[in-house]
Amino acid sequence: MFRGSITALITPFRKGKVDEAAFQEFVDWQIGEGSHGLVPCGTTGESPTLSHAEHKRVVELCVEVAKGRVPVIAGSGSNSTSEAIELTKHAKQAGADAALIVTPYYNKPTQEGLVLHYLAIANAVDIPIVIYNIPGRSVIDMTVETMAKLAEHDNIVGVKDATNDLGRPQRLMQLVGDKFCQLSGEDGTSIAHLAQGGKGCISVTANVAPRLCAQLQDSWHLGTYDDAFRVRDILSPLHEAMFVETNPAPAKFAASLLGKCAPDVRLPLAPLKIKSKARIEEAMLAVGLLN
Repeated sequence: MFRGSITALITPFRKGKVDEAAFQEFVDWQIGEGSHGLVPCGTTGESPTLSHAEHKRVVELCVEVAKGRVPVIAGSGSNSTSEAIELTKHAKQAGADAALIVTPYYNKPTQEGLVLHYLAIANAVDIPIVIYNIPGRSVIDMTVETMAKLAEHDNIVGVKDATNDLGRPQRLMQLVGDKFCQLSGEDGTSIAHLAQGGKGCISVTANVAPRLCAQLQDSWHLGTYDDAFRVRDILSPLHEAMFVETNPAPAKFAASLLGKCAPDVRLPLAPLKIKSKARIEEAMLAVGLLN
């Protein structure tokens, strides 16, 4: 259903507000550069600090520009099931192709609680749902057995796996087969994830190097592995630089160097340190993104 390089979009801000013009220009640029899909209002989009009105507006702006050219997988998760249902209903109404729903953070539900949470959303909204499993931020980890149980629901179609456990795709595939769409949430190991049965990557790095990230995925799917490995090696320093401080501050600063938006993030994220800025600029120069 979904494949390739799917950008976890930043949300540009200016003077404390969503910069709608910059965001829509950024979405159009992403599509022109070859990105295979877009995720508004994910972690990289600073969803925890968007108001509900802003969140919904950003999804609408993304769908409006995409115009069906690439899939839009709208972030609509919450640690409140009723809130996740509300945001997912809006994503469907706005015309999103799917919803990316993070495992509930802070509450620490049991595996049974996870099943009940996702089934409540899947039963309330008829839209493809991609589970977002990121224990580093949510504390809890959805097991492959729980995921396989949820995959039995027609609306639950895949996972963004940010565990960096490269044995997991194969374990899950043995339980659910190849139809369940497994997407990596870790740029640095995206090729290894593909080799283990993955279909693509929901990428932070694609915010600043969308063409290269798309080329890596296309090369892999075409079987031109030497080219995929070559692009992997080019992108490696950029992947590391994107996490020199908490995401998405590095990605936003990098995008600002490309003239795409201001580097502003919302508190509690802090402006980047000078040393971090230098490292990001150095990586972008090495990749060939800056002259």
